[in-house]
Amino acid sequence: MDDRFTRVRRVLGEDFEKLQNAHVLLLGVGGVGSVCLDALFRTGIGCITIVDDDVYDITNQNRQLGSEAVGEVKVTHLASLYPNVRPIHVLITPAWVEAFDFSPYDVVIDAIDDMPAKVAIAHQTSEKLLSSSGSAKKLDPTRIRTASIWKTHGDALAKKMRYELKKSGFKGDFLTVYSDEEPTCKELGSLMCVTGAFGFTLASLAIRKIMGRM
Repeated sequence: MDDRFTRVRRVLGEDFEKLQNAHVLLLGVGGVGSVCLDALFRTGIGCITIVDDDVYDITNQNRQLGSEAVGEVKVTHLASLYPNVRPIHVLITPAWVEAFDFSPYDVVIDAIDDMPAKVAIAHQTSEKLLSSSGSAKKLDPTRIRTASIWKTHGDALAKKMRYELKKSGFKGDFLTVYSDEEPTCKELGSLMCVTGAFGFTLASLAIRKIMGRM
């Protein structure tokens, strides 16, 4: 009989069971992370832990799944929508990252903006890491790229990340999703067709990493 994953199995074959047994850690569930979460859930990831300290604001509704619940804690609300999600409501800081145990997770997805925390995450778990760079102020999702953090270009947040990693003595590597499109505005702006495409790209990378197809 058909079930909710019938069409997923047709694409993934026997590798689907690897997803069912996987545990993904998703750091940040905003415009990028919430769409990534939805894709991971619908593709069959067995367990997803989400970490964020924010509550929904009216301005989130242009891009964030679940944001109709204005005033609610993001991770708590999303956990009520996705039954295999474990929420952690905490601010992601370098101190929290250094104290956190990343060993239970098959893939770690960084969808946050805070630079010191991003650098700390890279130091702690680069071998499992997939990272999102700047999705704001962009218009064209076809300009989204995937590369080693050291080979990113045309993205201000990725440039800052490379600088801070070098300054911190980081010698590792990890895949980064970024866009080489020039910003379209100076103020903080975003479009879901771009932030969501970042999230979908991260989900695809995570799925392929778990299956060993990268």
